Amino acid sequence: MSYRKLFFAASLLIVSCRGANEQKEDKLVQIVPDWTLGGFERPAAVNPIIVPDTTTLFKDPMSGNMLKWEESDTFNPGSVVKGDTLFVLYRAEDNTATGIGLRTSRLGLASSVDGINFTRSPEPVLFPGDDSQKEFEWPGGVEDPRVAVTEDGTFVVFYTQWNRKVPRLGVATSKDLRKWTKHGPIFAKSNYPALMETSHKSASIVTTVKDDKLVIAKINGKYWMYWGEHGVKGATSDNLVDWEPVLDQNGELQKFIDVRPGYFDSALTECGPPAVLTDKGILLLYNGKNENKQELADTRFNLGTYSAGQVLFDKNDPTKVLQRLDTPFMRPMEDFEKSGQYVDGTVFIQGLSYYKSKWFLYYGCADSKVAVAVYDPNSPTDFDPLPSSK
Repeated sequence: MSYRKLFFAASLLIVSCRGANEQKEDKLVQIVPDWTLGGFERPAAVNPIIVPDTTTLFKDPMSGNMLKWEESDTFNPGSVVKGDTLFVLYRAEDNTATGIGLRTSRLGLASSVDGINFTRSPEPVLFPGDDSQKEFEWPGGVEDPRVAVTEDGTFVVFYTQWNRKVPRLGVATSKDLRKWTKHGPIFAKSNYPALMETSHKSASIVTTVKDDKLVIAKINGKYWMYWGEHGVKGATSDNLVDWEPVLDQNGELQKFIDVRPGYFDSALTECGPPAVLTDKGILLLYNGKNENKQELADTRFNLGTYSAGQVLFDKNDPTKVLQRLDTPFMRPMEDFEKSGQYVDGTVFIQGLSYYKSKWFLYYGCADSKVAVAVYDPNSPTDFDPLPSSK
C-alpha cells in the first residue's frame, strides 16, 4: 500500500512527505493513504464566498408577504457543473424568528465560471409552497441540499424537508437548476414504513468521474446512496426518486460506520457531498461532530465542533468498510468557520464538484456563511494540521 503522507505518534515530530509544518502531538494520529481526496486548500482572501444579503426580496407564497429571504444566514451548500459553469445551491434563512431551525429555509442558486467568484440569483429556486409537499416543508422549509447530475443532464437534489416536527429526506429534479419538480420523501414507498415517522437527513448519492464530468453512477445495477447522521446507512433505487433502505439480518436499518468515543466524530457521522466511485473504492466524505461531553470527546478539538472525515467502501460491496481516517482532513480554523449562529465552530461539507481538472469542496461555516476549498491533483497540499492536545 502506498501513502501520500505518514504521521508518527507520541511526542514525535509529525512529518509530511509534502513538507508540512512540523508540530508536536502526543496522541496517535492517522496514516493517510492514497485513497483519500485532498488536501483541500482555502484560496487566499476569497472566503467566505456567499454571505447573508438584506437587499434581496421574495414574495412568500405561503404568507403572501415580501420577505428578505436570505437576510439571516446562508450556509450548507451543494454544487454541480452544467456546461462550462459551476453552480451552488445554498441554504438561506430569513429572519422571521431567532434560533437554529426556527426560521424558514429556502434554496438559493449561484453561478461561477471559476468556482470561486459567484453571481447569485435574486430569488430562491426551491422553497416551501402551497403544493403537494406543504405538510413536510412548512413552516421550517427546505434545507441542506446535496445535488448531482445524471449522464443525460438531469439534476437531482436531495434535501431535508422540515415541518418543525420530523425532518425527512426529500428529492427534486430539474433540467436547468432553476425550475424544480418535487417528488416528496424518498422513503415514502419503501418497505420500511417506520422511516416516514423517524428523523432522517443527509443523502450522499454515489457519483463517478466520466469524460471529465462528475455524474451519478450505478453500483451492481442500482443507484446507491449513503445517508444519515447517527451512523452511516445506505439505500438503493431504480429511478432516483423511490428509495429502499439497506436492512440488516434482523430487518433493521444497517449501519456501516458509527460514532466513535474519543474521536472527532464521537457525536455524529453525518454524510457530506455525493460519494465518489474511484479505482480504490467508494469514497465518502462526511461531517463528524465532536461530543459535548468531555469524557466522550476528542479533547484536541472544541466540544461540539464539526470537522470533516473520509471513509472508503468496497466498490463491489458498498456496505463493506475498507478504511476510515481517524482524524479530520478539514476542521474549523478560520474566524468565519468559528463564529456564527453555531458557536462551537463548523466546516460542514456538502458540495463537491470536479471542475476544470480540480476538485472544489463547498461547505457551511458555523451555520452562517458559505466557503470553498480546492484540491488540485497536480499541486497537492496537506490536510488541515492537527491541534496540540489540550
